[in-house]
Amino acid sequence: MYYGNIKGFSIENGVGVRVSLFVSGCRNHCKNCFSPQTWNFTYGEPFTEETEKELLEELAPDHIHGLTILGGEPFEPENQKDILPFILKVRRELPQKTIWMYTGFTYEELTGESRGNCGELTRQIFENIDVLVDGRFVEEKKNLRIRFRGSENQRILDMKETLRIGEVTLMEELMKERPLS
Repeated sequence: MYYGNIKGFSIENGVGVRVSLFVSGCRNHCKNCFSPQTWNFTYGEPFTEETEKELLEELAPDHIHGLTILGGEPFEPENQKDILPFILKVRRELPQKTIWMYTGFTYEELTGESRGNCGELTRQIFENIDVLVDGRFVEEKKNLRIRFRGSENQRILDMKETLRIGEVTLMEELMKERPLS
């Protein structure tokens, strides 16, 4: 797996101050994607043990709330096999941190018939993340008054509750519009 960027101090990709990992590779090709360079699976740098170490160090301080993984597309099959071991390492070494993931797939696509559903691999990722922001970016549904999403069709899912009750559970408070200043 390759990654295009690491932001060590991010507040736009989840609640609190976060470390954001932008993985490379995406076949969704959303119109007016904010990072089309990440569609290429070899854009940026290889994701190595050294990269993992750097990310864990950046995640360690108390003021960092957690990790956000976005792209590109983290749920491309090629990416899932490298993302899962890293998520498990974060869970083991920094269990107090939250993990958010962004995907252009919907939860239903990831649990149904799609290239993003890699069976056990996908299920284990779901079991080890806190929040999933799902759905493709849709230019016609762009809304600057929503938080943590680019377009209104995208959802913010509480993954612990979604898995517990067996149906999509939205984080309603985070889905609300906010006034523009």
